[in-house]
Amino acid sequence: MKIAIASGKGGTGKTLVSTNLFWAAQNSGIPVTLVDCDAEEPNVGVFISGYQFGSINVSQNIPVIDQEQCVFCGKCYEYCNYHAIVYLPPSNFIQVVEELCHNCGACSVACKFGAITEREKLMGSLVSMYINSHAEVIEGRAEVGVYSPVPVIKKAIKESDDKTLILLDSPPGISCPFIATVDKADFVVLVTEPTPFGLNDLKLSVETLQHLQKPFGVIINRAGLGDNEVYNWLKINNIPLLMEIQFDREIARIYSEGRLLVKEKPNYNVQFLDLLKTIGEQINQ
Repeated sequence: MKIAIASGKGGTGKTLVSTNLFWAAQNSGIPVTLVDCDAEEPNVGVFISGYQFGSINVSQNIPVIDQEQCVFCGKCYEYCNYHAIVYLPPSNFIQVVEELCHNCGACSVACKFGAITEREKLMGSLVSMYINSHAEVIEGRAEVGVYSPVPVIKKAIKESDDKTLILLDSPPGISCPFIATVDKADFVVLVTEPTPFGLNDLKLSVETLQHLQKPFGVIINRAGLGDNEVYNWLKINNIPLLMEIQFDREIARIYSEGRLLVKEKPNYNVQFLDLLKTIGEQINQ
């Protein structure tokens, strides 16, 4: 079972939820893997550390056009759906924009003159951490300057495919990294806060997940901070409220020190296990 923990904006508490859900699950003996898919700014390791037992590089092939062999027919330009090739026929100019390339190989297929070869470009890395016999963390980390972390995210999720329970700590927002993460999930937990900003971004996330036809529910973090508009909207739209985490100075202190809520406040260990049970019930409906 894959569960993605996501949010429409940063700072709502998705890493708080994912790390504590992971720890509660492993503490009860459930085999679980937590994948940090926020490859541009991974931070699960701040809260959970273990023995590093594996590290692999993630790369993709970038086309290289040989100007001597190229006849400037423009076929590679026509085949590229991502507009990653700049082609100026009058000047006999053609060039690959590496940041836009998606490693689909279409340009290589299109070229009949042997003018396109490929070179490897490092996109990021994956680090696997052993927590105990039934729990591990996989961290995806994109290289500085890499235009899209999606290849790193996809590889990180693929590395966890043979596990029993997989938690995906999603990147914030609803752009391509978010889509790449939730696309593989059986259920998505959206973390929001009871504020106008929280509601606005929650609506965007819900609309995206409905388009993807993904089952989901909502956790309200910092409950009691703002107003009731989020609650009203969830009720009107028949969206399940999975859990509330109170607006509490002590919780903020624990989190800011890089510690886990379920360790410091045992009652939350029970609540996160109940959350896992509720998610299972939602999936099986």
